[in-house]
Amino acid sequence: MLEIENLSKEKIDSKSLEQIYETMLARFCAQANGELRLELLLVDSKASKELNRTHRGKDTPTDVLSFPLEVNLHSQAPQTLGSVVINMDLAKEVAHKLGHSTESEVKLLFIHGLLHIFGFDHEVDNGEQRAQEEALIKEFDLPKSLIIRAQEE
Repeated sequence: MLEIENLSKEKIDSKSLEQIYETMLARFCAQANGELRLELLLVDSKASKELNRTHRGKDTPTDVLSFPLEVNLHSQAPQTLGSVVINMDLAKEVAHKLGHSTESEVKLLFIHGLLHIFGFDHEVDNGEQRAQEEALIKEFDLPKSLIIRAQEE
Protein backbone atom coordinates (compact mmCIF):
# COMPACT_ATOMS: atom_id res chain seq x y z
CA MET A 1 0.00 0.00 0.00
CA LEU A 2 1.30 3.43 -0.96
CA GLU A 3 0.50 6.15 1.55
CA ILE A 4 0.90 9.60 -0.01
CA GLU A 5 1.08 12.74 2.10
CA ASN A 6 1.11 15.83 -0.07
CA LEU A 7 2.43 18.75 1.98
CA SER A 8 3.04 20.84 -1.14
CA LYS A 9 0.71 23.04 -3.17
CA GLU A 10 1.15 20.88 -6.29
CA LYS A 11 -1.49 18.40 -7.40
CA ILE A 12 -0.33 14.90 -8.35
CA ASP A 13 -1.73 11.82 -10.03
CA SER A 14 -1.66 9.31 -7.20
CA LYS A 15 -2.92 6.45 -9.40
CA SER A 16 0.16 6.53 -11.63
CA LEU A 17 2.44 6.57 -8.58
CA GLU A 18 0.54 3.60 -7.14
CA GLN A 19 1.00 1.77 -10.45
CA ILE A 20 4.76 2.38 -10.33
CA TYR A 21 4.86 1.19 -6.71
CA GLU A 22 2.90 -2.00 -7.46
CA THR A 23 5.08 -2.76 -10.50
CA MET A 24 8.27 -2.32 -8.50
CA LEU A 25 6.91 -4.34 -5.56
CA ALA A 26 6.14 -7.23 -7.90
CA ARG A 27 9.63 -7.00 -9.38
CA PHE A 28 11.70 -6.63 -6.20
CA CYS A 29 9.54 -8.09 -3.42
CA ALA A 30 7.54 -10.86 -5.11
CA GLN A 31 8.44 -13.28 -2.30
CA ALA A 32 6.87 -11.07 0.40
CA ASN A 33 4.18 -12.73 2.50
CA GLY A 34 2.62 -9.72 4.23
CA GLU A 35 1.47 -6.30 3.11
CA LEU A 36 4.31 -3.88 2.36
CA ARG A 37 3.60 -0.21 2.86
CA LEU A 38 5.55 2.81 1.70
CA GLU A 39 5.21 6.41 2.77
CA LEU A 40 5.61 9.04 0.05
CA LEU A 41 5.97 12.62 1.27
CA LEU A 42 5.68 15.51 -1.17
CA VAL A 43 7.30 18.58 0.36
CA ASP A 44 8.58 22.06 -0.51
CA SER A 45 12.23 23.15 -0.72
CA LYS A 46 12.29 24.40 2.87
CA ALA A 47 11.27 21.00 4.28
CA SER A 48 13.63 19.21 1.87
CA LYS A 49 16.55 21.37 3.00
CA GLU A 50 15.78 20.68 6.66
CA LEU A 51 15.56 16.91 6.10
CA ASN A 52 18.73 16.90 4.00
CA ARG A 53 20.61 18.83 6.69
CA THR A 54 19.32 16.62 9.51
CA HIS A 55 19.88 13.25 7.83
CA ARG A 56 22.75 13.84 5.40
CA GLY A 57 24.55 16.86 6.85
CA LYS A 58 23.98 18.85 3.64
CA ASP A 59 22.49 22.32 4.14
CA THR A 60 20.74 22.52 0.77
CA PRO A 61 17.43 21.33 -0.65
CA THR A 62 17.57 18.12 -2.66
CA ASP A 63 15.22 16.54 -5.17
CA VAL A 64 14.58 13.18 -3.51
CA LEU A 65 15.46 11.46 -0.24
CA SER A 66 14.95 7.81 0.70
CA PHE A 67 14.71 6.38 4.18
CA PRO A 68 14.63 2.57 3.96
CA LEU A 69 13.62 0.44 6.93
CA GLU A 70 14.57 -3.19 7.47
CA VAL A 71 11.80 -5.65 6.73
CA ASN A 72 11.36 -9.40 6.98
CA LEU A 73 9.80 -10.50 3.70
CA HIS A 74 8.77 -13.82 5.27
CA SER A 75 6.63 -12.15 7.94
CA GLN A 76 2.85 -12.28 7.57
CA ALA A 77 2.50 -8.96 9.40
CA PRO A 78 2.12 -5.68 7.52
CA GLN A 79 5.43 -3.82 7.35
CA THR A 80 6.66 -0.42 6.23
CA LEU A 81 9.49 -0.42 3.68
CA GLY A 82 10.38 3.18 4.49
CA SER A 83 9.78 6.68 3.19
CA VAL A 84 10.51 8.53 -0.03
CA VAL A 85 10.50 12.33 0.15
CA ILE A 86 10.15 14.35 -3.06
CA ASN A 87 10.82 18.08 -3.27
CA MET A 88 7.93 19.34 -5.41
CA ASP A 89 9.48 22.80 -5.86
CA LEU A 90 12.59 21.30 -7.44
CA ALA A 91 10.56 18.77 -9.42
CA LYS A 92 8.54 21.60 -10.97
CA GLU A 93 11.66 23.70 -11.64
CA VAL A 94 13.62 20.86 -13.27
CA ALA A 95 10.63 19.72 -15.33
CA HIS A 96 10.18 23.24 -16.69
CA LYS A 97 13.91 23.57 -17.44
CA LEU A 98 14.04 20.21 -19.26
CA GLY A 99 10.74 20.64 -21.09
CA HIS A 100 8.65 17.85 -19.62
CA SER A 101 5.78 17.72 -17.15
CA THR A 102 6.09 18.00 -13.38
CA GLU A 103 4.22 14.69 -13.22
CA SER A 104 6.94 12.98 -15.29
CA GLU A 105 9.64 14.45 -13.07
CA VAL A 106 7.85 13.25 -9.93
CA LYS A 107 7.60 9.75 -11.41
CA LEU A 108 11.35 9.79 -12.19
CA LEU A 109 12.15 10.91 -8.66
CA PHE A 110 9.81 8.30 -7.20
CA ILE A 111 11.43 5.48 -9.20
CA HIS A 112 14.89 6.69 -8.18
CA GLY A 113 13.95 6.95 -4.50
CA LEU A 114 12.13 3.63 -4.50
CA LEU A 115 15.17 1.86 -5.96
CA HIS A 116 17.12 3.12 -2.94
CA ILE A 117 14.38 1.71 -0.69
CA PHE A 118 14.87 -1.66 -2.42
CA GLY A 119 18.60 -1.56 -1.66
CA PHE A 120 20.14 -0.14 -4.83
CA ASP A 121 22.85 2.51 -4.47
CA HIS A 122 24.24 4.15 -7.61
CA GLU A 123 27.09 5.67 -5.59
CA VAL A 124 28.63 2.25 -4.86
CA ASP A 125 27.11 -0.32 -7.22
CA ASN A 126 28.39 -1.34 -10.64
CA GLY A 127 25.55 0.16 -12.65
CA GLU A 128 22.75 -2.03 -11.27
CA GLN A 129 20.60 0.91 -10.15
CA ARG A 130 21.14 2.68 -13.45
CA ALA A 131 20.08 -0.43 -15.39
CA GLN A 132 16.95 -0.90 -13.26
CA GLU A 133 16.10 2.79 -13.52
CA GLU A 134 16.50 2.78 -17.30
CA ALA A 135 14.27 -0.31 -17.66
CA LEU A 136 11.53 1.26 -15.53
CA ILE A 137 11.79 4.57 -17.36
CA LYS A 138 11.31 2.76 -20.65
CA GLU A 139 8.40 0.75 -19.23
CA PHE A 140 6.62 3.92 -18.03
CA ASP A 141 7.67 6.03 -21.04
CA LEU A 142 9.50 8.70 -19.02
CA PRO A 143 12.35 11.12 -19.87
CA LYS A 144 16.05 10.56 -19.00
CA SER A 145 16.89 9.19 -15.57
CA LEU A 146 18.48 11.17 -12.76
CA ILE A 147 21.64 9.09 -12.98
CA ILE A 148 21.99 9.72 -16.73
CA ARG A 149 21.35 13.45 -16.30
CA ALA A 150 23.93 13.69 -13.52
CA GLN A 151 26.53 11.92 -15.66
CA GLU A 152 25.88 14.29 -18.56
CA GLU A 153 26.52 17.41 -16.44
